[in-house]
Formats: sequence, structure tokens, C-alpha cells
Amino acid sequence: MIEFVLDSRSKVNTYMQLVQQVKQALRVGLLTPGDQLPKVRDVAQSLAINPNTVLKAYRELEIEGLVGGRPGVGTFVQRTLAGASLPNQAELRDDLVAWLHRAQAAGLTAEDVIALVETTLRATLTDDAPQKEPA
Repeated sequence: MIEFVLDSRSKVNTYMQLVQQVKQALRVGLLTPGDQLPKVRDVAQSLAINPNTVLKAYRELEIEGLVGGRPGVGTFVQRTLAGASLPNQAELRDDLVAWLHRAQAAGLTAEDVIALVETTLRATLTDDAPQKEPA
């Protein structure tokens, strides 16, 4: 089951942070069709937020067809966002973990890592451009 975490420094609305975390979990296979999302009340209590914020996030996910509510039972994942690359993600994640340890040893903070990844991503990948073959 997913465990939500909020970034109080983020400029992203709280409900959108929840939506983004569910989508990320769907992309990497942490959530799969049939999985139940945490109950609205439990999320609201654990994050100290208004239950309506959680409901808004779950409604957004429902509108996108990713989850569906079952009255009196809960909210369940209906489809995944994981693509054909999912089987390759475990090895890539291991590489990333090793890289993150090296970055930490080099003195980079979490914000430094995020800035480096985001700027590099923008500079090297675009949705429209064909992927370059590794050298």
C-alpha cells in the first residue's frame, strides 16, 4: 500500500502532491490494478490535512480513470501507468541508488540532486525527440 508524504516547501497543491504520488507508484509498479488506496480518513489523519483534500485527489484520479470508488469499501486502482519498460526498472533503480550514494558522498543535498536531475532531464530528453542510443 502507498504511504503518502507531503513536501510543505513545494509550490504544488497538497491534493496534486497526492495525485502525483499515486501516478508515480503506478508508473513504477508499486500499485497495480486491484490494489486499494488508503482510506481517506487515514490519509487525512496521518498527514494532518482536511479529508476533503484527499477526496479531491481521489476524485481527480477517478476522473482520469486510474481508480474507482466502491461505496463503503474504499478506492481501488483500476489501471496502471507502467509501460513496457517496467521489467527494466529494477536494474535501473539499483544503478540510481548507487549513483545517489555517490552524490551524497560528494556532498550534494536532496535539492542539489533534484536540480541536477531536472536540468539534465530537460537538456537530454524531450517527449517529441527520438531517444539516443547509449554509447
